[in-house]
Amino acid sequence: MTMAEVIEFVSAFAAAARAPVRTQTTVTSVTPVDNGYTVSTTNGDFRCRTVVLANGACNVPHVPPLQPLVPPSIECVTPFSYRNPGQLPEGGVLIVGASATGVQLADEIHRSGRPVTLSVGEHVRLPRTYRGRDVLWWMDASGVWNQRYDEIDDLARARNLPSPQLVGTPARTTLDLNALAAAGVELVGRLAAVRDGRALFSGGLRNLFALADLKMDRLLDTFDDWARTHARDADVDPSERFEPTRVPPSSRLSLDLTSGEIRTILWATGFRPDYSWLDVPVVDRKGHLRHEGGVVDAPGLYAIGLPVLRRRKSTFIHGAEDDAREIVEHLAGYLAFSARR
Repeated sequence: MTMAEVIEFVSAFAAAARAPVRTQTTVTSVTPVDNGYTVSTTNGDFRCRTVVLANGACNVPHVPPLQPLVPPSIECVTPFSYRNPGQLPEGGVLIVGASATGVQLADEIHRSGRPVTLSVGEHVRLPRTYRGRDVLWWMDASGVWNQRYDEIDDLARARNLPSPQLVGTPARTTLDLNALAAAGVELVGRLAAVRDGRALFSGGLRNLFALADLKMDRLLDTFDDWARTHARDADVDPSERFEPTRVPPSSRLSLDLTSGEIRTILWATGFRPDYSWLDVPVVDRKGHLRHEGGVVDAPGLYAIGLPVLRRRKSTFIHGAEDDAREIVEHLAGYLAFSARR
């Protein structure tokens, strides 16, 4: 869906639910009080027994601590401040991070005529379509999206995985590192340090690419296994797989940031939540909310929409529905229990 379509969808949902939505209202604090919370906002305060935090996990761009070492002649931007290539200085752009945001911006900025160098770390490679269907159709149909948080071996890692290298366009084209390299984007390793005006990149692109390709192929195997067991053999063609990520013949291990070759660094290094307004001791030292499937470590406090909250699809619009049913069931039980006390 386009941005306008998403806005229309959410507005229609609000109208159908008949919820008293308050726009242009910023929550400034949530503070525990007897048997509940005070929610302070720019349009007054609320007293409530329960609170559901639905503010998401991508409130603030994460910028590596080495940014202050970047020479002052380089303009640094994040996806929050970036609007279009025209706002950037003329000249080369170093994009740090090759997840969804990084590859999309690398494509857009390169098409504007600027030379782009893409620093690649751990990433999740996915085709936009597979065997004639959108890859998210396969994720849903095969049950991958519905895998529950208590069924995942390494939940902490699952919740911190980079976003898949996907782009949404009417043509449903696949935008991966092969496509970017073929267009002329230079691929280098993970940015490891900035020292004496030079950006230093780690080696090992071959291993990074091989790991991403391996994980993608395992996921596609899951799709094929589902198709076979559900009498959809026509959807399985063993010859339809994807070329491995091509390793550049050589990749630079350093880049002189004082030479004028690079004028801008764009930090596509992910996002983090912002709970600075939450005056409840439920945030760990890394800034993440302590919760068990959305039940926060404080009476009457809940969360929804966080990565793998209760299922792998929890951060998607359609993924919140099943989570919401279970969260509301727990919330209603909490209120009923509190009323009997």
